[in-house]
Amino acid sequence: MAWSGTGVRRGFSTDHPYVRRYWTAAIGPGAVADLMRLAVAAQRGRSLPRPESVGVLVREDLARWVGGQLFVRTTIPPLSAVQERRLTPELKRELRR
Repeated sequence: MAWSGTGVRRGFSTDHPYVRRYWTAAIGPGAVADLMRLAVAAQRGRSLPRPESVGVLVREDLARWVGGQLFVRTTIPPLSAVQERRLTPELKRELRR
């Protein structure tokens, strides 16, 4: 199921370069790829087998379980300060520009 994310004032589509560059560095390429697949499936009303990265996506508030169903964000928020700390110094500088 798709979920735009409560309270997200600004954000990015799952295929936006910001998500590909910074979220991938923060949570890993596999988790971002799973997020993108889940978001597309949710928008199309299809289901997918549960990916291994669901725990990461839930922990980072990119997905959540509600009533036994997995909801995934379709609008991805900017990285939090905690998530930004996971970036390399080079990516941190790039992000701040």
